[in-house]
Amino acid sequence: MADAELQNTEDEGKSGKRKIVIGAIAGVLLLTLGVGGAYVMDWINLGDTATVKRADGTVEQIETKPVVFYDLPEMTVNLSTQGRTTYLKVRIALEVESDSMVSQVEPYLPRILDAFQIYLRELRPADLEGSAGLFRLKEQLLRRINSAIYPAKVEGVLFKEILIQ
Repeated sequence: MADAELQNTEDEGKSGKRKIVIGAIAGVLLLTLGVGGAYVMDWINLGDTATVKRADGTVEQIETKPVVFYDLPEMTVNLSTQGRTTYLKVRIALEVESDSMVSQVEPYLPRILDAFQIYLRELRPADLEGSAGLFRLKEQLLRRINSAIYPAKVEGVLFKEILIQ
């Protein structure tokens, strides 16, 4: 009878260890499935890609590129008005694709500022009204900067501050 009781306690010990091992394996499996599901659902982005869902229902993976921002000096210009003088104060950041592009843009900074000053001085306050006016301004500045620094290229013009007084 003592042998039977000893056998039962050994079986219970093995059974307890087996339950712990199975529980640990199940926990790791659930964690792996959870992280994998979050990645598939695009809640977690582990790489340099972005998922784009098109209107027609297709899904496309696009590789994202790091961007670099280059701040231009603050500019204050008087606008073209009749009568009372109106000033425009603007702080602009340029969006470029890499640090090497910043080193290509910096030598042209006087040319960039000159093109901006000439264009901004011809604007009227009515040209800057609303989001459509600011969008047109952004597009014109981008066109002018890219023609001034060709063959280098700026990806975007970002307004940090715009004040009309």
